[in-house]
Amino acid sequence: MTKHDCYHCGLPIASPDNGKFTTVILGQQRDMCCPGCLAVAEAIVNNGLEDYYQFRTEPAQKSDDGILETLDKLKVYDDPSLQEEFVFEEGQDKQIQLTLEGITCAACGWLIEKQLSKVKGIKQVAVNVQERRALVTWSPFQIKLSQILSTLKRIGYVGSPFHPDEHEASYKREQKTFLKKLGLAGIMTMQVMMLMTGLYFDWFGAIELETRQYFYWVALTLTTPVVLYSGSTFYVGAAKALSARTVNMDVPVTLAIFGTYIAGIRSTVLEQGEVYFESICMFIFLLLLSRFLEHRSRHRAAQISANMMQYVPVSATKLLPDGSLTECLAKQLKIDDVVLVKPGETIPIDGVVTEGNAAVDESMLTGEFNPVRKSNSSPVYGGTVCQDGTLTITVTQTLKNALVNQIVRLQASAMASKPKAAQIADNFSRYFVTAVLLISALTYGFWAYQGSDEAFWITISVLVATCPCALGLATPSALTCAMAKLNRQGILLKRADALEQITDIDTIALDKTGTLTKGKFTISNAWYADGVDSNSALSIARALESRSEHPIAKAFSDGVALSEISASRGSADAIDNTVHKVTNFTVTPGGGISGEINDTLFSMGSAAFSVHESQLKLIEAFPSANVFLTVKGRIMAAYEVKDSLREDTQETLDILAASHTLAVLSGDTQQNVNALTAPLPISTAKGGLTPEQKYEAVQAMQQSGAKVMMMGDGINDAPVLASADVAIAVGNATDVAKTAADVILLGDQLLSVPELIRTAHQVKQKIRQNIGWSVGYNVLILPFAVSGLLSPWMAVVGMSLSSIIVVTNSTRLLSK
Repeated sequence: MTKHDCYHCGLPIASPDNGKFTTVILGQQRDMCCPGCLAVAEAIVNNGLEDYYQFRTEPAQKSDDGILETLDKLKVYDDPSLQEEFVFEEGQDKQIQLTLEGITCAACGWLIEKQLSKVKGIKQVAVNVQERRALVTWSPFQIKLSQILSTLKRIGYVGSPFHPDEHEASYKREQKTFLKKLGLAGIMTMQVMMLMTGLYFDWFGAIELETRQYFYWVALTLTTPVVLYSGSTFYVGAAKALSARTVNMDVPVTLAIFGTYIAGIRSTVLEQGEVYFESICMFIFLLLLSRFLEHRSRHRAAQISANMMQYVPVSATKLLPDGSLTECLAKQLKIDDVVLVKPGETIPIDGVVTEGNAAVDESMLTGEFNPVRKSNSSPVYGGTVCQDGTLTITVTQTLKNALVNQIVRLQASAMASKPKAAQIADNFSRYFVTAVLLISALTYGFWAYQGSDEAFWITISVLVATCPCALGLATPSALTCAMAKLNRQGILLKRADALEQITDIDTIALDKTGTLTKGKFTISNAWYADGVDSNSALSIARALESRSEHPIAKAFSDGVALSEISASRGSADAIDNTVHKVTNFTVTPGGGISGEINDTLFSMGSAAFSVHESQLKLIEAFPSANVFLTVKGRIMAAYEVKDSLREDTQETLDILAASHTLAVLSGDTQQNVNALTAPLPISTAKGGLTPEQKYEAVQAMQQSGAKVMMMGDGINDAPVLASADVAIAVGNATDVAKTAADVILLGDQLLSVPELIRTAHQVKQKIRQNIGWSVGYNVLILPFAVSGLLSPWMAVVGMSLSSIIVVTNSTRLLSK
């Protein structure tokens, strides 16, 4: 190589004096022939792999001249207006879901995570190999999105913002490539096996040596495209791993393929020794087949769990201020826009009903097929179907932040937290590959020392038979299938490792209101202080509760209920519909609410919160009251607000009580708690608890050695949900409760909880089965391979069947 040759590829530089493409390598300024070689050289140096140039024996291949043009195109993703569609704010950081092309196995995910985690400014990287996606969180002050995509491009993967349609197109492109490679390998395998089997079993009779050599050349010709094209998937994976100074399962596969192929060429040219061209073709075909089946199974799971946006229509009927209607794209709708949805149409976006009444099918979200009746002020969600009425809806969320999009993001976040089993399997598989390479080297050394002519082929059998492909699939395939199954049933996991923790739970603590009960309150009784007008008091209570999102508030917003209570008090006065302006409104979780009306402070809630100490004795006159309206601590009115159990509460608790200790922690009065839980299999029922006392109760359980699952739905449940080992937000939980929870029940069925626990145990069992089978197979097959009892074609069949069995075992979760 002269000073006028490219330092990277060794080809002559067209204009050596222009100095256009130069970089510093090994402490010296080096000239490059093109922008492609320059980009690759800089990527090698920046990744800490500069020693490559010191120890290489041959120049590298000339790089793609268009690589910089490709990287320049990625800068378009830095446009804020373009990012608005797919980039989410996480405090001061930003987050994006990427569709990844080029992923072949679990090791690819590890490689991407390792490389991106080195980049300054990237806070979190979580790759979901099963769904070919990555969730990346980064600081926009330190790195741009285009730089993240460029980093991926330089290590051999193509990343693009996730969009269901584009993701589906990406899957189809990969499937098409798989089928081409698989088809070629299958056709050539049949031809080569037919030819070589005839030679091995002497089906052609006593043929001359020249004819045998002719058949070998034919077999070599048929095998070459299988090795160079169909097998390229494995070589790319191995190259990516080695460039990151690690090993993956593609490394022994690549060594086995090229070792056998080169040995076959040598035997054919020199006309001596054995050839195993049929073993190469069969190895590549069966390995491709197992990966294709994995590819299809993970897509099947991803279709259920993540492509929920396919339910959302592209267009919407927008109602303009002048009353006219116009068609527009759903993603162009903004907050406060008004849309019209007719019977049979799909609701295009999240919003609130402002006019109309209809039954809405929410099964795509909740898994429950009974329609939900929607009327004025009811929330509706994009992707659900309006069945029998016309609804006018005011948009409350853009399509980017719609519930279905939030679910997709939460699923991606869930996969960021890998269970211990997954972490152990990932680490073990990498160490196992290293061990396989070492054992293969020792095997070759031993048999060569013994003077065996089969030393090379025995080593090839070891490499093939012990490839830990099945081990790499054991945990992620089971987890993805389980999460897909739970999504279909309206159960949303925020942490994948929650499934592992659920199997250790022995105590379940439940909130009462909105969890065990329907959360649909009615006022069953009322008391008023002397001189207090009942209608005026109800009007003030209604004004205060209209600001609250607690389920109790709905009892006071129901005009029918107020009318009935007023009538029961013997009042002939009309209902006071005065609209009071509330200022300085505050919420005290677990206590109550307060606010000023006409500069007078009113409070409403539990006795401990709202009633002054001097008034506590008056409470004895109405012991069943649980909501008090006070003015400056003096009782104006007291209400007994009741709720009823959910239809499936008894059945659910009966199932759970068989294997768990059940406890109720409620802010309601002890009297009401006792009355409600009396017929239920509850071990402990505590009432009158503040959020702090609920938190302390769970802490006490944990300190005594219990593993606690907490189920709640309100703001006051957030602290205790956050402290539990596993937290579940039930039904129509508040946003605060959902944030603190590990699992969200999108539907309104408590029976989802036993199903969640059952699935968690199934997943644990499947992972154990998969890992046990994978490790057991390799341990069992290794002595046969090392001892020379296993021929290469036997090793090929065994290794491929092992991977197929693991994938098939995991997909059984989807049908259970």
